[in-house]
Amino acid sequence: MVANMTDEPRTESDRSEAPRWMGALAGVAAAAVALGFSQWVEGASDVPGLVLGVGEWVTDHTPGWIAEWSIEDLGSAGKGNLLPGITIVSFLIAAALGDLSLRKTRKWGLLGFLAFGLFGAFAAARNPQSPAFASWFWSLLAAGLGIATLVVLVSIALRTLPDPDAADELPSPLNPPRSRRTFLAWSGGAGAVALTGVGLGRATGPSAAELAREQVVLPTTSTTAAPATTTPATTTAETAASTPGTLSTEPLTEPVGLSSWITPNEEFYRIDTAFSIPQVDPADWALSFTGMVDNPFELTYDEILGMDLVDRTITLSCVSNPVGGDLVGNAVWTGVPLNELLDRAGVQPGATQFTSRSVDNWTCGFPTELLGDGRNALLAVGMNGEPLPIRSGFPARLVVAGIYGYVSATKWIEEIRMTTWEDFNGYWINLGWSKEGPMKTTSRIDVPRTRSTIAAGPTPVAGVAWAPTRGISKVEVSADGGESWWEADIARPGTSEAWVQWNTMWDAPTGTHGLSVRAYDDSGEQQPFGPKDVAPDGAEGWHTVLISVT
Repeated sequence: MVANMTDEPRTESDRSEAPRWMGALAGVAAAAVALGFSQWVEGASDVPGLVLGVGEWVTDHTPGWIAEWSIEDLGSAGKGNLLPGITIVSFLIAAALGDLSLRKTRKWGLLGFLAFGLFGAFAAARNPQSPAFASWFWSLLAAGLGIATLVVLVSIALRTLPDPDAADELPSPLNPPRSRRTFLAWSGGAGAVALTGVGLGRATGPSAAELAREQVVLPTTSTTAAPATTTPATTTAETAASTPGTLSTEPLTEPVGLSSWITPNEEFYRIDTAFSIPQVDPADWALSFTGMVDNPFELTYDEILGMDLVDRTITLSCVSNPVGGDLVGNAVWTGVPLNELLDRAGVQPGATQFTSRSVDNWTCGFPTELLGDGRNALLAVGMNGEPLPIRSGFPARLVVAGIYGYVSATKWIEEIRMTTWEDFNGYWINLGWSKEGPMKTTSRIDVPRTRSTIAAGPTPVAGVAWAPTRGISKVEVSADGGESWWEADIARPGTSEAWVQWNTMWDAPTGTHGLSVRAYDDSGEQQPFGPKDVAPDGAEGWHTVLISVT
């Protein structure tokens, strides 16, 4: 009897005796081929891979409380952990489909891989930057390759099962030896193909956006940028004890561990819903002004660079920043004041909401009246003296002082639309977050770090505080939750829209102690005591660190 590449001669009883590991390995290898191929397509085109497409769909349908937990507890790593998680789940499902295909019928694998391909294609086609037809074609082709791999591996696995009718038959090209080594070799080959696809997908050169950004030279601005972080401080930790409450107009460089006055671009926090950072070629990009305006128009990148640009030092914070968190940063932003652009558009009476949309369809909105209260609001094209980093919104983004990023800080912006307050909700509003997002008075201890061990005696205590657009007038520190608070020195090189650095000295006694900080805005209002969770409009509470003193 000649061995057959089909599984029809095998009875259900025969197939049920097949080792589970062989079916699982066949499924995993098939999934690896499909995902590896889609990774190669993702790297070579604008089509998201199967995992990325599903990840974007999951993000868009994640309940608000899960998103809050992810950002608060995982920060920028939350998104990055989802894609490996989806990959692992995909392999587990594929292993189960492979087992069923080997021990029952191949229809399980065929239908399962087809379903995943259809779902991945649908998810990829939703991406506004991905061509719909190409998304469907390449995603289904990837699923087809996975199905073909599964069929071959299951057929080879079936040939390793004992067959009494062929026990005396000599091996031949059509009836090879029944060896599991053959199955393992084919499975290893499938894995090599998958790894090659992943490697090729990640080995692509710089994108058009990256190449374009390297050629951008920001024009001279009409204002002077904030002092560099290397500027020597005029107030240090040593002078703080002698003159508590000193106000400096120079940034502090001491003590070690204190947040720098200007947050370096590579250290600036990133929170958004984009799994794959949009690569926007400014040559193909334009910003449109639509909605309730008399003169709708489009603005190209070159036109923006040709306008009178200004520098503004503004602190941005994520609404999900917990007490003492690092989802906040201070930068010098270069751009065009939004009011100048809206004057050109001619905003109509009744347009009570300023909304914006990114190239990946993320949206937000804030009251139009905020643009008339004197705060700085920019269409930014530069950050800390260089073109916007790709991860921070190149070629252009919004920066609005005094409100959280979830209602204002659109990166990779593509449209500004004027509408009414009632007619539109931004992305996070529909997930349960407050529609208005004014930034709260907040302070943080940077030095010493919580749960650190320090030597007894005089030691510096320092950190940052912010209350855009109100400004910080005073920062106070207390030890061990006592009623005694002492005033810290403040370094405020910028305006009320930027954070301040503060420092003081503490004569630390031995033992375990808690240090707390609180701030006051320029109106004299004290930072809320809290505690309050980040949802739905930002955390509240006095930051406290525990210190061991030896």
